[in-house]
Amino acid sequence: MIELAVRGRRVLTAEGFRPAAVLVEDGKIAAVAGPDEIPAGAAVREAGDLAVIPALVDCHVHVNEPGRTEWEGFETATAAAAAGGIGTIVDMPLNCSPVTTSRAALETKLGAIDGKLAVDAAFWGGLVPGNLPELGPLAEGGVVGFKCFLTHSGLDEFPNVTRVDLDAAMPAIRDLSLPLIVHAELDPCAEAAGDARRYATYLASRPGEMELRAIRLLIELCRRHRTRTHIVHLSCADALDEIERAKQEGLPLTVETCPHYLTFASDEVPDGATQFKCAPPIRTAENRERLWRGLGRGVIDFVVSDHSPCAPELKKMPSGDFMGAWGGIAGLQFVLAATLSGAKRRGFALEDVVRWTARGTADFVGLPKGRLEKGRDADIAIVDDAELFDLKAEAVRHRHSLTPYLGLRLPGVVAASYLRGRPIYEDGRLAPRSGRRLLKRSHSWTSPS
Repeated sequence: MIELAVRGRRVLTAEGFRPAAVLVEDGKIAAVAGPDEIPAGAAVREAGDLAVIPALVDCHVHVNEPGRTEWEGFETATAAAAAGGIGTIVDMPLNCSPVTTSRAALETKLGAIDGKLAVDAAFWGGLVPGNLPELGPLAEGGVVGFKCFLTHSGLDEFPNVTRVDLDAAMPAIRDLSLPLIVHAELDPCAEAAGDARRYATYLASRPGEMELRAIRLLIELCRRHRTRTHIVHLSCADALDEIERAKQEGLPLTVETCPHYLTFASDEVPDGATQFKCAPPIRTAENRERLWRGLGRGVIDFVVSDHSPCAPELKKMPSGDFMGAWGGIAGLQFVLAATLSGAKRRGFALEDVVRWTARGTADFVGLPKGRLEKGRDADIAIVDDAELFDLKAEAVRHRHSLTPYLGLRLPGVVAASYLRGRPIYEDGRLAPRSGRRLLKRSHSWTSPS
């Protein structure tokens, strides 16, 4: 029995945008039919001329719960996701406490989430020195893969791995049929010299060479072990040619970047504006344009938020100290709007943005989401991709409104979000939190395609 039909004149189907109706049965897409092919008795949501697209999947989110909910928690993070047209997040193994590097820590995290989700959530496990015996139990617990750092993570309880650690862990991760995702900066950082209020001082302390050396190491180890290897938050465009050659070689290597690297430029960051600090850093305008070109030709696979908020005092706003401030950008709610804004200016279409933020991310994690196709979860966003809005602090649904996106005029107003055919956000209001899932890899996530 068809329970819901989402009908519009611009529905993103496998053939592109066209008039259609997405038919929903038991939380799944039963069909994408013609606009006049809705069975009797189905509830109809009329989208008119607004775009009907799959809800986004953001597979790089730091929620920080349990242990650091004064930074962010699942209640506020998933509310922001729903308001931004996101139906699923995948939570990182830090900056929560305990960090998710053991099966016991994973269970602690799962126990802290009950009743707090506005969207679906899945989880990364952590790879740190000495936790190789925990990888199997974490996989059995349902994590979708393992995250590691090649430089200090910012938290002593999540130390970085070395080449020796990777040589031991990558075969085990390969045999678990899971990906390894890597913060690709390799020590040492450069010594900071100059005014700590100037962004250029921070940028010089983390040169692109740190990313280049890390990525070269990962390509070498990916070639040796044939482990699915993923580079998170690429900021250095100088690495694109080597990444492209590795992909042409057939290595199982994938790459993501983030809206902040595609939106901002280092020479535009005001003195003391530590809300722009992240690691790796935002680089030059020329570098930004090369990232866009890499995204356009498929060297970069997808776009995610790397939402990494903290308590405002850790951003050192009164002093504007870039060297002492926590490095992380809050942007979960604005993935669609920020990416769409930059894409439009460079001749890309909404279809491209959906490929980068929904289809590519869902396929990477292995979720039956990210496309409006029969058999997939009926996770749907209705978006006014023409209307512009001025981002003000009162519109931010993260725990804290501190974000570098404040004040921007962006396209992509989310009119409604549906999760498995149920409304989770509509006309500026969140629906009651029920029916959301903790997604575990032990579920059957074989792609219908």
